[in-house]
Amino acid sequence: MAAREELMALLRQFTVETDRYVDTVSERDSLYRTDLHALSIMMGAARAGLTVTPGLLREELNLSSPATTALVDRLGSAGHVTRRRSDVDRRQVHLEMTEKARSTGAMLFAPLARHIDAVFDRYSEEQLALLRDMLQDVTDATVAARDVALDDVDAG
Repeated sequence: MAAREELMALLRQFTVETDRYVDTVSERDSLYRTDLHALSIMMGAARAGLTVTPGLLREELNLSSPATTALVDRLGSAGHVTRRRSDVDRRQVHLEMTEKARSTGAMLFAPLARHIDAVFDRYSEEQLALLRDMLQDVTDATVAARDVALDDVDAG
């Protein structure tokens, strides 16, 4: 099998194994996949200094308004998210992750991070930079393909 075909097969396998890992750890803590995706989006937004609103989650997760409300209610009831009104526009709700969400996320994903980090230790900085660039390009291509698929759905 050519290297290109092997890479495609490995990317598919990685996706399947990642999904299996998420299913396993989320089931243990009674979290839905969407809950974990929402917390991941919130962590990324926090790192970028962005404010998270229910609208942002709705767009990022491609959810309906009622599904977004249910998600935020579920995360709030579980103690993972707090709501607060914007100081600028009282109609707008800002969402913030709690310390419980951070510790739960660390507990769920620390074992995966440790295992992957051990793999990274086997590669030079130059190799890691090449892999980083390739994964960014593959991620960008995946987003582009999703956007085309969404356009096809909207047109159909």
